[in-house]
Amino acid sequence: MEETRVEPVRNVAIVSNVGAGKTSLSEAILYVSGAIPALGAVTQGTTVSDFEPEELHHRSSASTSLLHFIWNQTSITLVDPPGALSLLGEPLAALRAVDAVIIVLDGSVGVRTELVRLWARIKELDLPCLLFVNGLDKEGASLQSALEVCRKQLECVPIPMVVPVDLGPRLEGVVDVLHEKLIRSGPTSAKVELASVPVYLEPAVQEARKQLIEAVAESEEKLLEAYIAQGDLNREELVQGLRSDILSRQFLPVYAGSAMRNVGVWSLLDAIVGLLPSPAERGAARPLRGVHPDTGHACERKGSVQEPFSAYVFKTLIDPFVGRLSYCRVSSGTIHADSTVLNASRHVREKLGHFYTVFGKRHIAVGSARAGEIVAVGKLKDTQAGDTLCQENEPICYPGLGLPRPVLSFAIEAKSKAEIDKVSLGLHKLIEEDPTLEFMRNVETKEMVLSGMGQLHIDLALEKLHRKFGADVTLHTPKIPYRETLKAKSQAQGKYKKQTGGHGQYGDCWLEVTPLPRGNGFTFENRVVGGAIPRNFIPAVEKGVIEAMREGGLSGFPVVDVHVSVYDGSYHVVDSSEMSFKIAGSMAFKKAMETAHPVLLEPMMTVEIDAPTDAVGTVMGDLNARRGRIVSVSANDHAEQIKALVPLAELLKYAPVLNAMTGGRGSYVMDFARYDEVPRELAGKVIEQHKAERHAVAAH
Repeated sequence: MEETRVEPVRNVAIVSNVGAGKTSLSEAILYVSGAIPALGAVTQGTTVSDFEPEELHHRSSASTSLLHFIWNQTSITLVDPPGALSLLGEPLAALRAVDAVIIVLDGSVGVRTELVRLWARIKELDLPCLLFVNGLDKEGASLQSALEVCRKQLECVPIPMVVPVDLGPRLEGVVDVLHEKLIRSGPTSAKVELASVPVYLEPAVQEARKQLIEAVAESEEKLLEAYIAQGDLNREELVQGLRSDILSRQFLPVYAGSAMRNVGVWSLLDAIVGLLPSPAERGAARPLRGVHPDTGHACERKGSVQEPFSAYVFKTLIDPFVGRLSYCRVSSGTIHADSTVLNASRHVREKLGHFYTVFGKRHIAVGSARAGEIVAVGKLKDTQAGDTLCQENEPICYPGLGLPRPVLSFAIEAKSKAEIDKVSLGLHKLIEEDPTLEFMRNVETKEMVLSGMGQLHIDLALEKLHRKFGADVTLHTPKIPYRETLKAKSQAQGKYKKQTGGHGQYGDCWLEVTPLPRGNGFTFENRVVGGAIPRNFIPAVEKGVIEAMREGGLSGFPVVDVHVSVYDGSYHVVDSSEMSFKIAGSMAFKKAMETAHPVLLEPMMTVEIDAPTDAVGTVMGDLNARRGRIVSVSANDHAEQIKALVPLAELLKYAPVLNAMTGGRGSYVMDFARYDEVPRELAGKVIEQHKAERHAVAAH
């Protein structure tokens, strides 16, 4: 059965730290709106948002849920992504699909790294926001302390829109400053009771209303004139000013209550419809910008139904039973199911399958999708998260998702040979669902390596791999891709002579090996004069050298940063061949390396760490203990950013250590910088360990 279309539309993401009650608030919103008959609980696994087996097992959100419902003649899609730092890619992608955001803050938890990062992306996308302070039913709860946290840690201007009626376990309702009404509610009924403001709360409500009116009046000249003339603003003027200020992010309206007890939720739901912008309003204020996929010229869409069709895919879901679903935000125009469109990101045509609106795990078919709507599209073959779909004759390509890179890697092994293909296929499918995962086969170490944003991220991926694809793996620390190089100039002869019946083999060359500056790779030079080696055999000598460089003499790691010159040799008119000179080149290089003072190199990573000020000393001390070199320390919003060069070998298990040092408030990213020499005392251990591993493999 197809869903009836309702106007107007609101698309809102709901984001928070872990444990702030974001999913509980989503559940309470659905309950108050009448979309569900009873209030579910995260701890019992009964919420609409958390339905994947992994979410029920961990009692925590693991992937983005869509909650489409209707309230007050408005079609609302609530996008509920997970809040864990190691799953940060999900909310970052979700923010690209919405027109506004609700930030959930538990005053007792404060603002953690994940929320600071999300706030930075919200500001970058210029998204209008509301804030909901949750947990006012807890002992010691304080709305004022939460407002102070916002001022200091988010550097915004919070304006309270409600005054709580008592705090802690006695919390029974809030006074809505805009409506000037007491709103009582509770967990056993979706209905609210409206009453007059209690006399003892009138001073607090009047103060909050005055603060709200002054904030609104100051942002618009017309309203300021009306306020000066009348000493007040009527409700219509207040709403008009509020909508304008929220759209332009002048300040942050703050709602409050308790999601678990269903207090303060009605006011928030009323604000979603009454104060947050529709897709058309948002598009008019901030058109979506992209480029023409062929010419690269700038294009834009204002989000109207009259414009050519375009849509942005922000999430892919692959289910063994349902198949492939792509979550799309329709940016402009109208499109019907079974239409053919262009994937401008990949330059391929796509035949659209059925369209669905999504309510948790339920999918409701719709025949078409219009600008501003969020729908799931079935059976897209080549489209992945971050891609743009558009009308073929009016193409546009929007920017990609811009997701963070993984920071934690494990080598993985299938538990049985029969499962190797299942593991590879399953992980490639999971990466389509979650682009912040990476999977590769390391040619040098001959390992399969899975990388993610943290331990939880990796654990969830492997749980899904088992459930969806029936594959199990074991994890271990990945091997380090060391290199070998030389520190001194050296010369050696390689002479290969073999006599058999008929033609023999003869190749003879002298090589000089010289160290190159770090990162210069390999160069080869022909200095032979007088025809000591015919020119046609010189490339064979180079091939032999390149082959020998694949396994150095120290411990079998590739050799880098070396210049090789062939400067002399001899040949036989009959017995010399390309093969004989290739072998001679290989022999000469290996001999030369023995006397060239070979050393071991290790990969060095540029690491950028965001740490709270009170933990900076501990983090820097730990980096020094890991043989790291501090490059710079600078203030960055509410944390210090430490840049350092650290050996990869010291960072394999860094994520949980950083979490412990910073109380979960730290985060880091890293990129390969260069190769540096391993200290002699450590190099010996690495060489011995690697030789032991090779002998064990050979014996096996």
